[in-house]
Amino acid sequence: MTQAERWMLPDGIAEILPADAKRVETLRRDLLDLYHRWGYEMIIPPMVEFTDSLLIGMGRDVDLSTFRVTDQLSGRSLGIRADITPQAARIDSHSFPRSGANRLCYAGQVLYTRPRAPMGPRAPIQIGAELYGVESLQGDIEVISLMVETLRTAGIREIHLDLGHVAIFRSLADAAQLNADQQSALTALLQSKAVADIERWVEANIEDPQAAKWLRSLPRLAGGSECLARASELFADGPNALVNALEELQQVADAIARRYPQVELFFDLGEMRGYDYETGLVFAAYSPGHGQALANGGRYNGIGAVFGRDRAATGFSTDLVAINTLGQNDSGEAGAILAPASDCEQLWQRIGCLRAEGEIVISAMPGEGSDDTETLARCDRELVREGDQWVVKARG
Repeated sequence: MTQAERWMLPDGIAEILPADAKRVETLRRDLLDLYHRWGYEMIIPPMVEFTDSLLIGMGRDVDLSTFRVTDQLSGRSLGIRADITPQAARIDSHSFPRSGANRLCYAGQVLYTRPRAPMGPRAPIQIGAELYGVESLQGDIEVISLMVETLRTAGIREIHLDLGHVAIFRSLADAAQLNADQQSALTALLQSKAVADIERWVEANIEDPQAAKWLRSLPRLAGGSECLARASELFADGPNALVNALEELQQVADAIARRYPQVELFFDLGEMRGYDYETGLVFAAYSPGHGQALANGGRYNGIGAVFGRDRAATGFSTDLVAINTLGQNDSGEAGAILAPASDCEQLWQRIGCLRAEGEIVISAMPGEGSDDTETLARCDRELVREGDQWVVKARG
C-alpha cells in the first residue's frame, strides 16, 4: 500500500469533520430530548452481539447486511449490528421488561455489508424509537407522529408520508393459496413495481379469477386518498383481514391529517418493504428531491417471542446524518473568544466564567502568532486587560 492510499476509507464509510460533527451531535441531542419529552427512555445496546439473538425475526435483508466475526473467547458467531431494532426487542423482552407499555429510544452507529441504496452509506448513525406492549392503533399513530416530529426537528419542511399494510398482500396470498415459493416470487415482482411482469406471473400461476383480479390490482393501488376508496370498492367482498387493514389505514390517515395537515399522505397497498417481519401498518417518510426514504417503520408484533415474551411492537428509525444534511436548521456557530497565552490566575477565572456561560474560549499557546490563521479565523473577539479587569472586545 502506498502512502497516498493509507488515508483512504472503504466505499460507503465516511468520517464526519468538526463543522458537520457539531451539527450532527446537536441534532442527536435535540432528538433524544424530544423522545424524552414523549416518555421514551434511552438505551445503548452493544455494537456486537451473538448472531443467534441479533438476526432472529428481522428478515433476510438484515441477515445479508450483517457482518459476522468469530468470538475468540466462546468460538461462537458474532454479528456487528446492521439494525438496532432487534436489540431493542431483546431489551424489552429480557433486560428491561415491563408489563405494560415500554417506550425505548436509541442513537448509535450500525454497519452494512453493502449499501442499502446506490452510493449510500454503510455505517449510518441510526436513531429511532420503539413502542412495545401496545396493540391498539393509538400506538401506531403515536410512533408515526413522533417520526414526523423527528423530521421537523431536523428542519425538514416538506414531508410526504407513505402508508401501507402488509395484511393486504398476506390475506390475498392466502385467498389465492400461494405457497412459500410463489409468495416470494410475487413479492419480488411487487417490490420492483413491474406491472407487466406481475400480469404475466398472475396469469401463469393463479387459476381463481377473483384472486387473480385482486392480485393484478395491487401495483395500481397507489396514490392519494382516492386510493383507499378504490380499494374499498374493489375488495368489498375480500378477506376480513384485508377489509380490516383498509379500515386501519383510514383511521391512521385521518388522525395524522388532523395533527399534521401540512404533511402529504400517500398510500401504497402493494408495498412489500419489511414483508418478512412486519405484521401490520408500514410507513415511510419522504421529502421532494430526495429519492430514498428519510425514515421508515412499522408494526412488527411477535418479535419478542424468540426471547420468551411475545409482545406487540411498533417503531421507526432514520439516518441521523442524512436528515441533518437535508434539514434546514441554522448551522451557524457563534465566533470564539481568543485568550492570550498567560499564567494569570485572574485570566483563568475569567475564562472559566465565560465557558460556563456557553462561550467558546480558545487559549493561545506560547509562541503562537499570526501564522495560526485557522484559529484566528474562528475568533471574532478577544480577551484584553484593562486596568485590573479582563474584558471581551471585538477583534479588529
